[in-house]
Amino acid sequence: MIDVEISVVIPVYNTGKFLAECLDSVLSQTFQNLEVICVNDGSTDNSEEILAQYSQKDNRIKVINQKNQGVVTARNNGIS
Repeated sequence: MIDVEISVVIPVYNTGKFLAECLDSVLSQTFQNLEVICVNDGSTDNSEEILAQYSQKDNRIKVINQKNQGVVTARNNGIS
């Protein structure tokens, strides 16, 4: 189990085209004691599949799937 010092919350809505680049960037930081909370806000593209692949490869990634409620709710759910 990793000792988490920083949580990064990423709201996700139909960002499949850029999502891998975003996650690769966050995960490649030199600071390693972090968790990445991705809140899939009802995406209709391939975002959910990309998040599933990344969360299987890296245990620092946590995924929350929810119906579309908007970026504010997605952020707040990630913080919760």
